[in-house]
Amino acid sequence: MEISAAGRLEVRITTADVGKRVSVRRLSDAGVAGDKFTDTVGVLTSWTDGVLLITRKSGESVRIAESALVAGKVVPPAPARRRGPAASYEELARVAARAWRPVESERLGNWELRAAGGFTRRANSVLPLGDPGLPLDEALTAVRRWYGERGLPAYVQTATGAEGTQELLCAELERRGWVREVTAEVWTGGLAPVADLAEGTGVVLSREAGEAWLARYQRKGVSDVALRVLGGGPSVWFAAVPGADASGVPAAIGRCVVDGRWASFAAVEVDPARRRQGLATTVMAALARRALDEGASAASLQVETDNAGAGALYAGMGFAAHHAYHHYREPGHAGTDR
Repeated sequence: MEISAAGRLEVRITTADVGKRVSVRRLSDAGVAGDKFTDTVGVLTSWTDGVLLITRKSGESVRIAESALVAGKVVPPAPARRRGPAASYEELARVAARAWRPVESERLGNWELRAAGGFTRRANSVLPLGDPGLPLDEALTAVRRWYGERGLPAYVQTATGAEGTQELLCAELERRGWVREVTAEVWTGGLAPVADLAEGTGVVLSREAGEAWLARYQRKGVSDVALRVLGGGPSVWFAAVPGADASGVPAAIGRCVVDGRWASFAAVEVDPARRRQGLATTVMAALARRALDEGASAASLQVETDNAGAGALYAGMGFAAHHAYHHYREPGHAGTDR
């Protein structure tokens, strides 16, 4: 907090600081004896009618009455991670997009409209990396029309919590009634340490998601469109650990897309009866070694914020959260698969 020369806390932010990262202290319950303070750090996304809206790294929006402010200041952008590969939000967003390609896409200025028959929000949402070339309301009208022509709900994928992310856009979407659904995080880490975690013996690698692999995949009845998404990317690998019974269903599977220095992991799934036997680690180690052979050095993956088990697993492998991302659904429309 900012402290004056006289030793008093001061509010050193104004409405001109909207869009900047700030740290504020407010009264938790103004007007009550024995008031306590609450600190909030995030992007100041609006300041109107005496109310500040601050979007935290997690994407949560906090409303603060101007009258409750005790202190406040502008702070530097979220610091770069001190371990693991350095990367900007935009670089990771583009890598993730190439690793999960839609069936069709179209540009709207610097926004990319993506569709894949409703298979996952990621492949059926707008990736807004820059200016759409239109006022926001007009751009959102065009987005809704484009998805409506395909019989799909309109989604916009946004990010928070790193330099260059889209807290302001999140606030504008919420102001217009768009509904935030799944929130996840992009985690990054070094690739070589993952490869060293296990021998990876007994893992079968393939360029295609065969019937056995799909039998373990959590989404059943995968369509041709879904297969195109799963198989799309610069250099795609599928891994499977054969099961112990005669069903042919693998005990564990995984998917990895190699793209320059990046290896993007996804669809790491284990037979519930075989969990806590190191199979997920074995699958990822085998995929990591193949990615290293192709020249990659960094790893990324996506973890839903409510999946504590996956978070603990990946943290143990040396991964750490880089930023959060969210899918906003147009108002008045039912959602789709995640």
